[in-house]
Amino acid sequence: MKFLHSMVRVRDLDASLDFYCNKLGLEVVGRSDHEKGRFTLVFLAAPGDSDRGQIELTWNWDAEDYGSARNFGHLAFSVDDIHATCQRLMDAGVTINRPPRDGHMAFVRSPDLISIELLQKGDSLEPTEPWISMPNTGIW
Repeated sequence: MKFLHSMVRVRDLDASLDFYCNKLGLEVVGRSDHEKGRFTLVFLAAPGDSDRGQIELTWNWDAEDYGSARNFGHLAFSVDDIHATCQRLMDAGVTINRPPRDGHMAFVRSPDLISIELLQKGDSLEPTEPWISMPNTGIW
């Protein structure tokens, strides 16, 4: 058995691609538009990981209310430097919902309110400011 992908329904494909690709750093590895079904599928993967688990963004062309999306749970990615990753995301306008106060774990949310867990690859980094004193924001 091999894990293939997790599917996330998105409200705004452009905003979601900006978040997942331009801000989070994933790459588009496939896309298909289905005119008869009125939806678009975009498959994303971490650089160099296109043969592993992917994220399938499903954009239904007709508006739907997906609620708060908390029933999905979260997506998780390991990162080389949790502090630098969170700083880069924050500089790009992404709210850090759960800062990496422990040098190991943080949470952000996509434009569609999907929680994204970021985990430090290997050992935790030494806790540092501004993360140590930064409070949680919202939910994740």
